[in-house]
Amino acid sequence: MKHVIIGMAGHVDHGKTELVKALTGVDTDRLAEEKKRGITIDLGFARLDFPDGSCASIVDVPGHERFIKNMLAGAGGVDLAMLVVAADEGFMPQTVEHLDILQLLGVKDGLIVLTKTDLVDEDWLNMLEEDVKSRVKGTFLEDKPILRTSVRTGEGIEALREALHVLTLHAEEKSTRTPFRLPIDRVFSVDGFGTIATGTLIDGHIAVGDEAQLMPLGNKCRVRNLQVHGRNVSAVYAGQRAAVNLAGIKKESISRGDVLCRTDSMEPSLMLDVKLQNLPDSKRIIESGSRLHIYHGAAVRLAKAVLLDRDALRPGESCYAQLRLSEALAARQGDRFVARFYSPLETVGGGMILDEHPYRHKRYDARVIASLAVRESGSDEAKLVQAVGEHGADGMTLADLVACFDEPEEKLVEMLAVLCARGKLVEIAPSRYLTSSTLDRLWTDCETMLAKYHREHPLHAGMRLAEARQRLLRGKARENADAILACFAREGKLTLTAEHCALADFSVHLTKRQSAIREELLRTCRAAGILGKKQDALCALFDKKDRMECARVLESLLSTGELVLLAPELCVEKNVLDAVGTRVKAWFATHDALALGEFRDALGTSRDHALLVLEYYDRRGILRREGDVRRPGAQFGEIEK
Repeated sequence: MKHVIIGMAGHVDHGKTELVKALTGVDTDRLAEEKKRGITIDLGFARLDFPDGSCASIVDVPGHERFIKNMLAGAGGVDLAMLVVAADEGFMPQTVEHLDILQLLGVKDGLIVLTKTDLVDEDWLNMLEEDVKSRVKGTFLEDKPILRTSVRTGEGIEALREALHVLTLHAEEKSTRTPFRLPIDRVFSVDGFGTIATGTLIDGHIAVGDEAQLMPLGNKCRVRNLQVHGRNVSAVYAGQRAAVNLAGIKKESISRGDVLCRTDSMEPSLMLDVKLQNLPDSKRIIESGSRLHIYHGAAVRLAKAVLLDRDALRPGESCYAQLRLSEALAARQGDRFVARFYSPLETVGGGMILDEHPYRHKRYDARVIASLAVRESGSDEAKLVQAVGEHGADGMTLADLVACFDEPEEKLVEMLAVLCARGKLVEIAPSRYLTSSTLDRLWTDCETMLAKYHREHPLHAGMRLAEARQRLLRGKARENADAILACFAREGKLTLTAEHCALADFSVHLTKRQSAIREELLRTCRAAGILGKKQDALCALFDKKDRMECARVLESLLSTGELVLLAPELCVEKNVLDAVGTRVKAWFATHDALALGEFRDALGTSRDHALLVLEYYDRRGILRREGDVRRPGAQFGEIEK
């Protein structure tokens, strides 16, 4: 189901709250002071149901200029806008400011509602409609529907509901693949439940039981329960309003403006590179070094605006700038923000975040300007490299890129081939790409890691793959990590086996005494056959002075795979195990299954020992147990490797 947020906007006392009540039956003015004063002070929310069973969420915002901060906290995440204009007053100062804010936040669709139409005559309404059309010209509401309504008479309410339904059906669906992110606009506690945070989920999806993190402080918590408009749900998706019951954190540790996100998916920043716009009807000039109030999501930060290519930004102009924040902010590239003048406090502009973790720039640096230009409006190839680079070691698949770029798959395939030929991208696995710079960085880390390991473990054949993945690519999918290591092996930088990886120029060097111990260990294990030898029994073959060396050589033989641990402490020579594997392979050439008794008889050993061998094959995926028998497993072809 598509999830859509409809945001109300308009001047104070133009009937926004009454309109929401007429559409949904919900009075969004919940505060006693709101009831007393008859105006909306803080955000209100309601569920709008449509006849086909679909629904949308409506966010009612304050219209008074004193509460613009609260309006901005609710405007983030809005998909569609309902600009409300009272028929008896027309456009007013906050109507203009709210429209500017919606424009700055990148809202792309919506409609205009004329309220209180029962208070004026037809001629006045016709004249007002023409005025409204001229006022919204050049904005996202140009040529959008203008609907006449009266909550007192009921005029136009059903027509408005249907128009909102049509807009909802055509609204762009948000991706749920990105890590979840919920800017918090309200926090409170409930007896028996604990801490509750509310907000609009603007990215990804969140489920009961998920681990989460609160930014910018980084406190970790867990999602205990979820509600959407008072109904318990197991998951919430981008575009839904949610109440999140959090375990492991106190209400006092959370503030409006904090961001609830997937653990380790965001990192707060004190600087942002942005495209900054000064509104055409702004009365202020933004000079480099000016202080601005920055509104992002539900957060507000004081920032110094460093203009990167000029000294002053005049009304109607835009430029690249670096915002240096008074407090850390958690944001993502592509996010929109609103800027208000430091004093007097009025909306002057806003823009888009181009880089959420930039270096501190010098002004008039041509390279910085060029880099930001690519981020904003570079060539398709440049943006493609940039998109892949932003995903770091995860890289991107062709399917990911098709979802991100409005281009035919065939064209993307051609661009990817050209970029790989130029060395900008590397196809680490079929249809999965990383940037060359990302791979270079990963190789530097890998080389440093393995060099250190070889120094500390000179008799080991290399680092175990599982350990290498964990250290080098923690949290990355195993398939992706293996593809990166395989890429290094193809480039001749490291050697890779099924169990270990090592630098290409590394080899195990044994002393003369260690070589003698090695031969004795192998001879003893070979003689023991499939019964093997325990490690302490092998070490007991040598004098006390050699037992330390024996332990080292034994560890080396296990790392190279010349000896195999059939069970904890029980060593079997690899060649002996390979001979057994040959017999198992031959058995399945003429049989569908292998029973324990049959295997015991074939080995001529005890039932318990035969079971140890079968369980070893089970662990490796060579065989799989089905009841009392074994059948070939997914890795059956590896039986003699």
